[in-house]
Amino acid sequence: MPFVRIDALGTDPARLDALGQAVQDALVETLGVPPEDRFQVLTGHDGVTGTLRAGDYLGIRRDDSVVFVAITLRAGRDAARKRAVYRRIAELVHERTGTEPRNVFVTLTENGDADWSFGYGLAQYAPAGGGPAGALSG
Repeated sequence: MPFVRIDALGTDPARLDALGQAVQDALVETLGVPPEDRFQVLTGHDGVTGTLRAGDYLGIRRDDSVVFVAITLRAGRDAARKRAVYRRIAELVHERTGTEPRNVFVTLTENGDADWSFGYGLAQYAPAGGGPAGALSG
């Protein structure tokens, strides 16, 4: 059950939707996330009331089509699977939106079972007095 935030500059609803679907498809393909586990915040910035900044860190020259993808998910994936998801996100974003892979910035933040509440003020993966409820999917 990853929680995904995507930020892009000067984008329209169709591009935001394509970005969200590309990330979701990459998570399903590379990490085995169930397709219905889709929790995303998609934000387009207008450059005036909200904007994005990206330097040329590590020699990667980014421009105004930069896309920031922040994914929070439960811990447990090895480095190879993480590299696979980064690669697939960049491929699908390029394929579906034309955004150059150099402009796709992805970060993963891992946490534990007790760090999630899906509603009702409950920790569904770490119920009181018991083990985790639900399969590892996020």
